[in-house]
Amino acid sequence: MNKDEIIRVSADFTNSSPRNRIDSNIALSDDVIGLKMYEEPIFGFGPANDEAYLVLKEANIVGEHFRLPGAWLSNAKSVISFFFPFTKQVRQSNALDMQVPSNEWLHARIEGQKFLNSYSRFLQTALIQAGYEAIVPSLDKRFWAKISPPIDKIHNYEEINNAPLFTSNWSERHVAFLCGLGTFGLSKGLITSKGMAGRFGSVITSLELSPDERHYSEPFEYCMKCGKCARNCPADAISIERGKDHDMCSAFLDDVMEKYHPRYGCGKCQVKVPCEHGIPKPRHSEICSYNREN
Repeated sequence: MNKDEIIRVSADFTNSSPRNRIDSNIALSDDVIGLKMYEEPIFGFGPANDEAYLVLKEANIVGEHFRLPGAWLSNAKSVISFFFPFTKQVRQSNALDMQVPSNEWLHARIEGQKFLNSYSRFLQTALIQAGYEAIVPSLDKRFWAKISPPIDKIHNYEEINNAPLFTSNWSERHVAFLCGLGTFGLSKGLITSKGMAGRFGSVITSLELSPDERHYSEPFEYCMKCGKCARNCPADAISIERGKDHDMCSAFLDDVMEKYHPRYGCGKCQVKVPCEHGIPKPRHSEICSYNREN
């Protein structure tokens, strides 16, 4: 199994899986029936022994609780990071009302994650059937997130209690950064060649794959610092000066969850921004134009 085959079977899975479309039985409205949530994914391939992973264990990055690839899979050779961009219909729908999430976005956030989980299992199985070991960290029983971790995934209470809020022991965005998929923006999302409106995932495998080059050197290299995402944020949780305030964002999402339970989402920082569906190409006139808005 090689990189080209992984990309090909992943595109086929994305386009053929019924999980990537909204069924009439769960549709929030008639106009979202049959909605395709994701475009074909893009990939970043990195070596599991990359020393840069050690940097993620620093307190101001992720923290000591971050598990290295080799801690998930002892025979790890490669990390496969992937980004599934939301379709144009999902993105445009969420830009119509900048105060509440669209039905399309709510589906893409929740049913979209279910599709992403099914794809991750698909890729893991394909690698195992090809004769390699493979682990999906986010679906592994050892994975935990600081915010409401499922009780059956907690195996080290001390580790979790000592970790900062809004963190986990495997960060998809940081892993994607190291695998060459993109750099961070003010909203703490990752800007890829397909923008930042979408979802990340990863698989660790014993299959040795040639690493992709990181076409950047700084964590925020692709961000224009235009402040458009900050002006979009209905919770006022983003600013050029302080970046993203996770507490304010989380409180807003709690309110959304109460209204739309069991679904939730927002995504206003990912639409109607220069980095929505690509890497911004900043020019002085563009930056001034964005800064003058509102």
